[in-house]
Amino acid sequence: MAPGGVVPAFAPAPTGRWTTATVREVMHPTPHAVILRLDVRDRIDHLPGQHYVVRLRAPDGYTAQRSYSVASPPSDPLVELWIERIPDGEVSPFLADEVAPGDELEVRGPIGGWFVWDGAMPAIGVAGGSGAVPLIAMLRHAQALGRPGLLQLAVSARTLADLPFPDELAAAGALIALSREPHGDRPAGRLTVDELRPLATCHETTFVCGSAGFAEFASQLLVELGCPSPDVRVERFGPTG
Repeated sequence: MAPGGVVPAFAPAPTGRWTTATVREVMHPTPHAVILRLDVRDRIDHLPGQHYVVRLRAPDGYTAQRSYSVASPPSDPLVELWIERIPDGEVSPFLADEVAPGDELEVRGPIGGWFVWDGAMPAIGVAGGSGAVPLIAMLRHAQALGRPGLLQLAVSARTLADLPFPDELAAAGALIALSREPHGDRPAGRLTVDELRPLATCHETTFVCGSAGFAEFASQLLVELGCPSPDVRVERFGPTG
């Protein structure tokens, strides 16, 4: 590790194997989400942007697993997952409604080597809805390094209630664009290229995370700004039940 705790840009992303994690904290920030803070056995420190798989096992041997982005920075002694509760899902309702501190879960992580930020160079994050979770890990990492100015964030959602960690994002100065309700002095409406222009000089790596539709929309805004596509890293996702 380089001086100041910054991982060199060429460092490969770590990959973890299946292990067990003990649930230390359970929080319900909204009726539709749960935050789990896990003490992972034989943990390998992650890079912001990586995710963990959580696997549930029924008494008859049937298993179901889903992937969840890590919200915590590498310096956090616990791994924090923000999980949206999908009503008809196989995994998220159990995690949201049944899991309690002291329970053990099967997990695998960290996983992912493309959508990661090591804190060595400036970056921009653009996210829609729950796509903001990996950007929270990046934000917390930048703050832990004492270099919050390295990262500029723009996040979008239908309403503030649909956005993970809204207070933390607002406190960090993130641009918050809500399509169905006003936010501060900003009227309701989709994120615009003019709003992104002050953030993106197109010389930084830009991380785009959200649904397939949002990822396509945000990528097009960056094309209009003239950002080179090799510098734009996109992660698309669907509902993770």
